[in-house]
Amino acid sequence: MPPTLRRHRLAIAAGFATQGFVFIGLTTRLPDVKDRWDLSELGISGVLLAIVLLAGAGSVLAERLSVRVASARVLRAGLVLVAGGAALMLAAPVWPAYLLGVGVYGVGLGMVDATTNMQAVVLERHYGRTILPSFHGAWTFGGLVGAAVTLATADVDLAWTALITVLPLVVAGAAFLPREPGDAGSPAAAADLAVPWRPILMVGLGMVVFYMVDTAAQTWGAVYLDEVVDAPSRWVALATLPYLVASLLVRLAGDSLVERYGVTPVLRVGAVIACGGLVVVTAAPTWPVAVLGFTLTGAGISVVAPLSFSAAARIAGGSVERVDAVIARFNQFNYVGGLLGAVLTGVVGQDELRFGFVVPMVLVLSLLPLARWFGNRAGEEVELSAGRSAGTPGT
Repeated sequence: MPPTLRRHRLAIAAGFATQGFVFIGLTTRLPDVKDRWDLSELGISGVLLAIVLLAGAGSVLAERLSVRVASARVLRAGLVLVAGGAALMLAAPVWPAYLLGVGVYGVGLGMVDATTNMQAVVLERHYGRTILPSFHGAWTFGGLVGAAVTLATADVDLAWTALITVLPLVVAGAAFLPREPGDAGSPAAAADLAVPWRPILMVGLGMVVFYMVDTAAQTWGAVYLDEVVDAPSRWVALATLPYLVASLLVRLAGDSLVERYGVTPVLRVGAVIACGGLVVVTAAPTWPVAVLGFTLTGAGISVVAPLSFSAAARIAGGSVERVDAVIARFNQFNYVGGLLGAVLTGVVGQDELRFGFVVPMVLVLSLLPLARWFGNRAGEEVELSAGRSAGTPGT
């Protein structure tokens, strides 16, 4: 593989890792934020809802910009917004400044989510084999470091933890994948963006399920350990840390697992493991048992997202602009899942958070029938269907 591609791969992986580092750095501090602003579960749900909706807007903005501007430039802008917004969320002296940080971070989050995956699927084309799980493994590694930093700085004033936002500013200067000359903004390329949306829906539903489970675990896990099973405050980040370790290991093995067993069996076995993990969480009598449940959940659910993006890119085909547009739109399923995982878990569990985890526990089993849409054969059938309906706007 040419050294240039390896350099781009490292840069894109750094983008994923940075996003994970900041996101987990924020969510593992939710108990502190909750105490600082005297927020209830419904109040936290409202903040999370705002972030998810604004991230959806940021993803749409990335799609619009990527038609005319290289995704690398949009990614750099998103990283700067993530840094500024997260710094305000952690260090804001007054409530309006905190809300401003929520807004800026939310938009930046969506831009980075969309553009890192745009970059990854285009590079995957250059490699000619599945590499998306390793990129999402980089996100998990970054989140793992973020959770470890939270554990190490548990006694540090919340405002000082804003120093974690230096990292996205540094990574914004990395050697991301440039757009090839002549690829940007031609009328032919713009016409090529008319992608039938319906064929991607079934794969997108799988990603909704993933983000529902993933967001519930990562957003509410620390609160669950803190309030439901009485973990010592210093150890509440353990809801996320082992979850991320398990996710990282499975994602790093994801390329070879898919090559050996196929996409569909890997997803179905993972769904059963994730469901079992959530059963353990909801029934946990003590916090170490709950940590075990979160760990099993992370191992089971972790490869769904990268395989979803790979399937969506395969369905898209065509030019870089076409792939970028499909990935940005497909990324919206991320936020539907985020709403279900972050907001619905909090609303259902407002009186007893234990009940909130029943929702993802049941819905994760929908991956069993959905898994067949992720396989190469299903992808080829969908691609033929998309070709027959070319020029018809997606739903």
